[in-house]
Amino acid sequence: MSDSNKLSQSEIDDLLSNLTANLDESELDKNYGSSFLENFDEDRRGYKLYNFRRPDKFSKDHLKALQDIHKEFSRQLSLLLSAYLRLTMGVEVVSVDQLTYEEFTRSLPNPVTVCVLELNPLPGQIVLIISPEVTFSIVDRMLGGTGTGDLKSRELTDIEEALVKKIFEKIIKTLEIAWKGVFPVRGTVIGVDNNAILPQLASLSEITALTTLEIEIAEKQSGLLSICFPYPVLETVLGQLSTQHIFRSKGIKSSPEDKENILNKINNSDVKINVMLGRTSITVGDFIDLKEGDVLRLDNLVNDNLIVKVNEKPKFLGRPGTRKNKYAITIMDTVKSIESIQNKRGIKKHE
Repeated sequence: MSDSNKLSQSEIDDLLSNLTANLDESELDKNYGSSFLENFDEDRRGYKLYNFRRPDKFSKDHLKALQDIHKEFSRQLSLLLSAYLRLTMGVEVVSVDQLTYEEFTRSLPNPVTVCVLELNPLPGQIVLIISPEVTFSIVDRMLGGTGTGDLKSRELTDIEEALVKKIFEKIIKTLEIAWKGVFPVRGTVIGVDNNAILPQLASLSEITALTTLEIEIAEKQSGLLSICFPYPVLETVLGQLSTQHIFRSKGIKSSPEDKENILNKINNSDVKINVMLGRTSITVGDFIDLKEGDVLRLDNLVNDNLIVKVNEKPKFLGRPGTRKNKYAITIMDTVKSIESIQNKRGIKKHE
């Protein structure tokens, strides 16, 4: 093509202007694709289109942080449910998305089990949804069944609702643990119901962050657990809702309150304590001939400290005695290794 037949840049601009003036947006979308107007505006006018009906209030980093938080939540929840229900329960994060509250409510089947809760001191309320497959499997197991559940979708009875509320309370405690590294919260169940209460919780145009998890029950059936966070609930903690902040918080040492809570939990644990009076070696024939009144000579002296075992492991040295007409032992020292005790007494190591 010769230079005389080429269009100048100004002529090209005029041609495009006339084209967009004669075609409405629907025709441009039909003929040139949905991205034509957006790309044309960005290139020609220097700004981006903004959807006021569905603005992006959560950044990719915010959504990634929510995903990391709920990965820890899913791990803790699988352990909790497996121990509580005595079934193999697998929980895995499927997706973390932002969408309007209207889109969220329309995507739900009917009926589903809805739990409305508060995460104090965060403002507002969040919604926790469990699909019927999971709900009725858990209820069946709590009532002594195998955990197969009722495959027919229906509303919960009063008894079933009370059982499900107990499960939600345990789920919320697990959610508190998962959020602890980002922002300490305390969950409170406001109510358990079905889809009917959803429209009352937020405006339809409100942007929400939706975390969806899949729960697998004994490798036989599965269902979904969804947690919906309206934007106003998380608005005050968005600065802390980042993967960098979560990574830094994992390296923070436990507070004295945390250590005290751990000690309070393990203080009630049962441990088995035995006191070893001594050892000796005899033949099988002598063992068979043993009778009442026979004396066995042990390998330690009368003044030697006795070994105190905790859960079959040597932990302390003590002196025997009595207290209030009962046998007792006084702890004298700790045990570093059983070999050191044997060496002090000149005892050969038993093979």
